[in-house]
Amino acid sequence: MRIEVIEHVHLNTQITERLSCDYNIKVKELLFLPLGADTDALTYKAQSFDGLSYFVKLKQGHHSDVGIEVLKLLQNAGVKQVIPPIKTIHGESTQIFHDYTLIVYPFIEGQNGFSNALTEEQWTLLGKALKQMHELKVPKSIKSKIRKETYTSKWRNSVRSSISQIDDITATDDVALKLQKFMKMNMPTIQKLLDYAESLSEKLQNSLLEFVLCHSDIHAGNVLLSKDSDIYIVDFDEPILAPRERDLMFIGGGVGNVWNRPQEEKLFFLGYGEVDIDSTALAYYRCERINEDIAIYCSEVFQRETALEEKLKMYKHFLAMFEQNGVVDIALATISSLPD
Repeated sequence: MRIEVIEHVHLNTQITERLSCDYNIKVKELLFLPLGADTDALTYKAQSFDGLSYFVKLKQGHHSDVGIEVLKLLQNAGVKQVIPPIKTIHGESTQIFHDYTLIVYPFIEGQNGFSNALTEEQWTLLGKALKQMHELKVPKSIKSKIRKETYTSKWRNSVRSSISQIDDITATDDVALKLQKFMKMNMPTIQKLLDYAESLSEKLQNSLLEFVLCHSDIHAGNVLLSKDSDIYIVDFDEPILAPRERDLMFIGGGVGNVWNRPQEEKLFFLGYGEVDIDSTALAYYRCERINEDIAIYCSEVFQRETALEEKLKMYKHFLAMFEQNGVVDIALATISSLPD
């Protein structure tokens, strides 16, 4: 269920009360932050009377968040490029109230990787941090809670459904009409991405690739660059046990039309170290990531309930995928480089 913006005023009061009662944080100002693509989450910056700042995340529903447990594991393993949550006065990492889950973090001033390019040192540091994550030994008690890669056809099925109905869609606004037209023009490429991902997923079903702890969405928007040149990997909402290529596909993958320069990959792997990358898995993940985005954008843009402003934003993201040296070009180039 989508959290509606009209609830913010009412929620602000409740969040302020919870921060005071459960965290002993006396809030001077609570500022809504329009971040991320998760429609079931709201984010805020809380400024306390003692001058400290906090990042507050409010999630729809009651979550026993395995991502929080993963953050603890990484912190205990000495990974400094993560931001563990602040515990309540009762020692809990999350707080439930009404239909929401509240999580509080220290607020780190900085920009994400979409806004600012990583320096050479930051690329190498990111490589080292991701290698630590992939080599982490996850206890069975936590491993059983983390989802495992199945190479599901969920997103491909969704895209196929949109394609099958593309001629019958009655566009209710100009943005939906433009997306419908753009998809028709680029249907051969969209079909290629579907077919490639389907074929590669079948090969990977029987592969013996090692499953490691992966972030699953480590694009530039989830790498925070602080003012003191440190980096932090954020948004551990969807960790997964999968081949390391699940994360490595973002390095050089061009999501958001950044991270698509060969020199950046070289710097990253200086930190990550030598590794045999499975080209089949890399190609699959780069194609499937695009299929996922296409599925989500179609679902949102073609339905009446989505705000026009949000539709326009998603339409622009859709077009950007097909730009020169964007994710589509890079995914198809990765396919072309396969030995078979």
